[in-house]
Amino acid sequence: MAEALPERQMSEEELQRLRSVYVDLVGFVPPRIEARTELLSRLDPEGLRMQEEMRRHFMYPRCFDTKTAQLMLFGMLLMNLQDAAKLHAIAARRAGATWEELSAVVGLAFLFRGLSAANYGFQILQEMAQSEAGSVEATQRR
Repeated sequence: MAEALPERQMSEEELQRLRSVYVDLVGFVPPRIEARTELLSRLDPEGLRMQEEMRRHFMYPRCFDTKTAQLMLFGMLLMNLQDAAKLHAIAARRAGATWEELSAVVGLAFLFRGLSAANYGFQILQEMAQSEAGSVEATQRR
């Protein structure tokens, strides 16, 4: 028999504060992160707080700026052909990465992972460029 999820054990304000870092970084809360934060806010809010604190600590090391960290994460995830590579490419771009820098990361992944990493990486960059161009066109029409 299906059982309803318990009520949230975390305030809406705290949940939104935890999610806001994703909006700041990539412009939205990715669906998997939204699901994780929603369920853990109901089932294990302390675990969610701990996960987010560890994420913050390791995602923003003092020795790297955000752009550099996001470029590295893009490359690491691209090596495994993980779909989260796209989120970190977006984050790197939002943090100031150029197309040349993003392309260089794809080139490095190609060198050690092969053509599949290059194909996927350049697909990501092409989709990002098309999205950015669409955003610029929409803004210009206003």
